[in-house]
Amino acid sequence: ACYCRGIGKSGATVPTCSRSETQLNECLHEWKMQGFWNFGVTGSVNDVVSRAQREELMSTVSSIFYGKLNILINNVGTNISKPTSEYTAEDFSFLMSTNFESAYHFSQLAYPPLKASGAGSIVFVSSVAGVVSLNIGLSIYSSTKGNFFGDIHGVFR
Repeated sequence: ACYCRGIGKSGATVPTCSRSETQLNECLHEWKMQGFWNFGVTGSVNDVVSRAQREELMSTVSSIFYGKLNILINNVGTNISKPTSEYTAEDFSFLMSTNFESAYHFSQLAYPPLKASGAGSIVFVSSVAGVVSLNIGLSIYSSTKGNFFGDIHGVFR
């Protein structure tokens, strides 16, 4: 939310999404009430775990900007906090799909319009948990966020 507000206040058009229509509408309403509605923020419901929904969102975003995109901010993240020994295969799959796979795939999808802009950038929002083990039930979350400090840097240059 703060990224949308900050970038939008600078005059940029900002498409954002949430898997929760309620949270998305609350955020958009809050911005409107705070006078931030003058900047170009649009919102859509999108479950980033769904490959098809990611593709649909990026197709829409690309068409809004006539095939060009200046920046992609991958700010997705969620957690299931529990001891490592209690994580299920479903927990692992959900966290990896949400926190890492979606950001990677969005980056692949955004690459053509970013390149077309001539000066596109990708920002991955990570976490201190991706660098330092916090030992508070974040082992899978830490792994998903730590991936951004590995091979992903430079992949899309």
